[in-house]
Amino acid sequence: MFLSVFDLFKIGIGPSSSHTIGPMVAAERFLREIAEGEWPRPAGARVARLSVSLHGSLAFTGIGHATDRAVILGLAGLTPVTVDPDAAEAVLERIRSSKRLSPPSHPEYRFDPDTDLVFDKKRPLPGHANGMAFSAFDADGRLLLRRVYYSVGGGFVVSEEELQALKAEKKPAVDRNVPYPFSNAREMLEMARQSGLSVAEMKRANELVYKSAEELDAGLDRIWQAMRGCIERGLTQDGVMPGGLKVRRRARALNEKLEEEWRQNRPNPLAANDWLSVYAMAVNEENAAGGRVVTAPTNGAAGVVPAVLRYWLRFHPDADEKGVRDFLLTAAAIGGLIKHNASISGAEVGCQGEVGSASAMAAAGLAAVLGGTPEQVENAAEIALEHHLGMTCDPVAGLVQVPCIERNALGAVKAVTAASLALKGDGKHFVSLDAAVETMRQTGLDMNERYKETSLGGLAVNVVEC
Repeated sequence: MFLSVFDLFKIGIGPSSSHTIGPMVAAERFLREIAEGEWPRPAGARVARLSVSLHGSLAFTGIGHATDRAVILGLAGLTPVTVDPDAAEAVLERIRSSKRLSPPSHPEYRFDPDTDLVFDKKRPLPGHANGMAFSAFDADGRLLLRRVYYSVGGGFVVSEEELQALKAEKKPAVDRNVPYPFSNAREMLEMARQSGLSVAEMKRANELVYKSAEELDAGLDRIWQAMRGCIERGLTQDGVMPGGLKVRRRARALNEKLEEEWRQNRPNPLAANDWLSVYAMAVNEENAAGGRVVTAPTNGAAGVVPAVLRYWLRFHPDADEKGVRDFLLTAAAIGGLIKHNASISGAEVGCQGEVGSASAMAAAGLAAVLGGTPEQVENAAEIALEHHLGMTCDPVAGLVQVPCIERNALGAVKAVTAASLALKGDGKHFVSLDAAVETMRQTGLDMNERYKETSLGGLAVNVVEC
């Protein structure tokens, strides 16, 4: 299994990679299965109506995570990359009023969101906490096709059969076709010592097996452009975020205060933390509002990596475009190890797998572009991840707002602190990244389901909704 940098960093929309992007991808897959799949087709039978049921975490927090909107948009033929967040509401309203879907290259299907989209909180699907079942019926109501999909975090979607195959393997096999097939941090460091290459250089060599250097660089630049655009938009928007909590955006006002301090050259001993926080919050306020974001490695943790990258570009004199690419490649290498050996899904391991992973990725990326050795890069990632262990995923009202937005800000601050600590050492340290990743996996297994993106525990039940 090869996890590309573009698997970890995917351009999509908010507010959730597992609850928004994943279900939209699943809907796209189901449409493709209807049109092209090899399934028994009774003579003369035609698909006339579609229905979807959401289970587990998708059922409990789907409304707050806009899962219903994502499914409908996906069944309308839109994808996370092609959907226009500003035009989505008009598409949804047209479907609600007509009770019809007209995806490209398909006939018209009946679909009433009020009855054909079910949030089933009583029956979890056995494979994963984020399960969904898509069904197609003929004009007489006869079931023609049913497919189950699971959104396993970071926008990744697998079918029921694919999930069983992955579980049978216990751990996905590493792609041995690439020149540096490291499956854990120990192997990564050993290959770096033998080759004399940095983590970014090894990751680049692996990527070049599947795409040209021009394609790779252009793709990395697109990822950063999307991240930067998300920050810029978040810094200019104001008002109350959707969902009912009446949480106001803060990034614009904070940014204006910081810019005023900057212009007046007023001393601010907390400036580094403030800039990191405002950049991260800008991204996650955009995510909460359903804007264009990049999974890094998830939507709920989308602000950490861009915030650290933007901070480095603004305040470090040697920052340049090549450095951005090396930052993203290094971060993706670390994120791939975490996903391969544990999880990046809040529904599986809590927020330690989302913001914790993002902080580790950002710390590694920053350490790399500041001249760190592979050992220091691994140390930075370990420090950041270690100090997120045990973090629960407990979004109030199922919305990716409280505590998620501020949590990204703190994840960015921790990432920079971790990189700084690692760079002041020689790379030797007591706890390995592999040990921290395994601890996260075990902690996730032990964690009560109430603290895994269900909004049934933690802040989600102890904060009075206003």
